[in-house]
Amino acid sequence: MDGNGRWATKHGLPRAVGHRNGVEAVRRTVRAAIELGIPYLTLYSFSSENWSRPMDEIDDLMGLMKRFIRRDLAELHQAGVKIRVIGERTQVDPELMALIDEAVELTTSNTAITLIIAFNYGARGEIAKAARALAEQVAAGTLKTSEINVDTLGAALDTAGIPDPDLLVRTSGEKRISNFLLWQCAYTEFVFLDAFWPDFGRELLEEAIAIYRARERRFGGRSKQSVM
Repeated sequence: MDGNGRWATKHGLPRAVGHRNGVEAVRRTVRAAIELGIPYLTLYSFSSENWSRPMDEIDDLMGLMKRFIRRDLAELHQAGVKIRVIGERTQVDPELMALIDEAVELTTSNTAITLIIAFNYGARGEIAKAARALAEQVAAGTLKTSEINVDTLGAALDTAGIPDPDLLVRTSGEKRISNFLLWQCAYTEFVFLDAFWPDFGRELLEEAIAIYRARERRFGGRSKQSVM
């Protein structure tokens, strides 16, 4: 979800206004995903590298996350949204972490859609953490080195139990994935849109899905027509 700051600059507004409009785009996109029958939606809300931003901007982003949970949790729960959060808990305000845990626990049995929030997340750190976990099991004698494979490493990632993404959409014209789901995106189709995130919603989501559906997915072998 990229381009909040540039959207604000384009409109002659403070960056904080861009982030607030970005939250509105989140609301539109979640509603659209439910209506379109998308079973999993992952949003990259705050990366582990974002801590290098100015502190006032970080404080604003954390405040927005708190307000989003407090304002939207009941509605998301009623709509059948299951919330899951991936990323590190370190450095996160305890009050915000408690709100996140409450949201996850409340919605754990919902089935309409799984909304995965990548918060304080970085894919390299995730893979390193999974490798450490497997190494600790080997050291403890509960896992053999010969048993370490694609499946065991995948099961040690934050996304264990979640299907790999079919489609990755990045807004604002940036054409890179910026340390996002590096392991999981091995065969993901990428769509890069010029629109800034605050302008995103159902129309642009459907546009990205249409591009995805028109592609042939090969998975290293024979081509397969994309389906949703």
